[in-house]
Amino acid sequence: MSITTGTQPKPPAVNQRQFEHLVRQHQHRIYGLAYQMLSDADEAADVTQVVLLRFWKHRDRVEQDRLIGWLLRVTRNASIDALRKRAASRESVFTGEYNPLDHAPTYERAPDDRCQAEMNKQTLQRTLDGMREPYRSLVILREIQQLKYDEICEALDLPLTTVKVYLHRARKMLRAALQEVLHHESI
Repeated sequence: MSITTGTQPKPPAVNQRQFEHLVRQHQHRIYGLAYQMLSDADEAADVTQVVLLRFWKHRDRVEQDRLIGWLLRVTRNASIDALRKRAASRESVFTGEYNPLDHAPTYERAPDDRCQAEMNKQTLQRTLDGMREPYRSLVILREIQQLKYDEICEALDLPLTTVKVYLHRARKMLRAALQEVLHHESI
């Protein structure tokens, strides 16, 4: 756990200037994870604010060497809470206008190739949206956010072997789901 208890030595307090520096350093990663999980820019911005407020509230108890894991775990949990609230109030899970897959590097293609690439991005996003937790989070953290295994372990509060096994399963699920979709589209 990354928040200290009464038996552990208290980490040095984070002052306002240090806090602002840490926010600038990590806010894009927080927003990116929230957006990947929520597929909605406004909700991702809201979750980012919630996470940064929690960080400010717990700034004196968060261990600096475990900060990124703590921030990502709080981001993931806040995103899951937002998804639960959304499911209770809306029918559609994907309502975002901004899709990070739209901004993936592209090369000049023929119009039919561009159309196929767009359809592939949408298929991938729908497939990711349909994955259960923690598999969805693992794929997002490793393949999209490109975190190292130890950062994923910290963010999800899971041992390394569990992360590796779950990530293997998640990739297998993603591959199977995409093959099924592509098979149906080819018929």
